[in-house]
Amino acid sequence: MSSPTARPRRRADAERNVARILDAAIDLLASRPDASMSQVAAAAGVSRQTVYGHFASREALLEAVAERALAETLAAIDGSDPERGPPAEALARLTDAWWSAVVRHAEVLGALAAAYPDRGDVHALHAPIRARIEALARRGQDSGAFAADSAPGWLAAAFVGLMHAAADEVAAGRLARPDAGRQLAVSVPRLFGAAAPGPAGRSGAACP
Repeated sequence: MSSPTARPRRRADAERNVARILDAAIDLLASRPDASMSQVAAAAGVSRQTVYGHFASREALLEAVAERALAETLAAIDGSDPERGPPAEALARLTDAWWSAVVRHAEVLGALAAAYPDRGDVHALHAPIRARIEALARRGQDSGAFAADSAPGWLAAAFVGLMHAAADEVAAGRLARPDAGRQLAVSVPRLFGAAAPGPAGRSGAACP
């Protein structure tokens, strides 16, 4: 019978392997969207069997990468505290935080799209993000800080579209990361019918 201390150690080893595999997948898929499970295993420094022990298929691995990206995005958005302060400043903070999270995965969006061929699945994946944006849109409209001529749901959908358009431009090499961040800093307030906050209220959509 294995000891209680052995089981937590095995769990910790498994968690480290999963993290290494996901890190390697993100790095590899950025340059090789069609990378195989064997190639991911080699990049992670683990065996092919180890990869398949955690992810039953390449699709399952891609879904895990997408879920990690979503978790990081939600953490960044929540960390921007969109319920605090004037809505326009909160929108600027949220844009900065979201872009900083998205840009880390910009180069792998094409590969991730293959894991979600159904538009309904993509919509469901974005649902938690859209809910946070809609809440901020309503707050801004109720206070008069945002124009009230667009439904909050439409603003959230359009915001998602802008973010992915910026990521696509970066992934295609048509726009540098800082330039994409600056374009979002201009486009997002216009979308919401809000005046862009001054330097004291935003960080200029800075990105790595």
